[in-house]
Amino acid sequence: MRTLIRGLAALVFLLLALVVFVRLYLGTGERLADRTGSPRLGAGILETVADLEYPPGNVAVSASGRVFVTLHPDGKPPIKVVEIVDGKPVSYPNEEFQRRSDTDAFFDTVLSLRVDRQNRLWTLDFADFGRGTPRLLAFDLDTDEVVHEYEFPRDVAGLGSMLNDLQVSPDGRTIYIAETSPLVHHPAIIVYDTTTFSSRRVLDRHASVLPENYIIQAPGRDMRIYGLAVMRIGVDSIALDRSGEWLYYGPVTGDRMYRIRTADLGDPALDDAAIGAKVEDYAAKTLSDGITTDLAGNVYLSDMENSAVVLLKPDRTMETLVKDPRLRWPDGFSFGPDDWLYVTCCSLHHVLFVSQDVMRAHAPYQVYRFKPGAKGIPGH
Repeated sequence: MRTLIRGLAALVFLLLALVVFVRLYLGTGERLADRTGSPRLGAGILETVADLEYPPGNVAVSASGRVFVTLHPDGKPPIKVVEIVDGKPVSYPNEEFQRRSDTDAFFDTVLSLRVDRQNRLWTLDFADFGRGTPRLLAFDLDTDEVVHEYEFPRDVAGLGSMLNDLQVSPDGRTIYIAETSPLVHHPAIIVYDTTTFSSRRVLDRHASVLPENYIIQAPGRDMRIYGLAVMRIGVDSIALDRSGEWLYYGPVTGDRMYRIRTADLGDPALDDAAIGAKVEDYAAKTLSDGITTDLAGNVYLSDMENSAVVLLKPDRTMETLVKDPRLRWPDGFSFGPDDWLYVTCCSLHHVLFVSQDVMRAHAPYQVYRFKPGAKGIPGH
């Protein structure tokens, strides 16, 4: 009995020592000073598109005004992709796609989606961090039928990967993906050619895709994993300019925005080191999740720490566009028709590493829209 007690005491001591180690060495970080200012637009600019029982992930709006939303996988939603019809979520393309299938395509853990200029809805499934098979699906919005499917090989998106966000080139040929890799911290950009059905990783663990040592200060909560290790997230924010010449991107927990010419990303003569040398440190940014661009050359950032939407203007200065406590962890953007900009609020500080009861207590979760005063292309 004494031996058992000593063994249990030793185990408890080791566990406590491990907790202290994690808290001391993985639970600390810097706090980024508030870079927002007085917003140009008033709080009344926000219009509610939908109140949702589960937190939304990303949004894509077609040129005809159809609104598609993913329900965030971390919220454990019963359905994965919805179309907002008369303010209510409706399973897209149908109920069957929301359930696992051994024979047909289905949604597993879809976070990002985009509508391209060919009127196709692209969905990106990270397959539970690569435990399943990550895939891209494209739906023709005239028929709501699958017209393109691609499964990523393990050397591109293996176990521990997270295909987080995507952008589609204006001609619909090339797709750029932020591979966040939050579990194994091996982030990269993935480039996929829809005509050759081929994909490759670039900028693998390049400094521009790696997280920095910042603590996300969401309203009322510092983002630590069960109160211990700091949640550091690599490249997530990703957007194309409207000509498709530049890809803008940056880590969530990073204070710099980067960009690179898409011609360099697609140049087969460049190896990864040569591509890395082409990266441009573009501008200072806030900690940010989703981003988009408009026709005037502005880059929009969703600032989860300060419940704000921030602009990086073409002169690389920063301007606060909207700042409102209703913007609970603003995440994905999409322009729609009539110059509306749609934004999801996933409120991840009420979702991650908490109980379902806590998450449900903070419902409903919103999709908003507002007019930023600049034109954009629907779907992006």
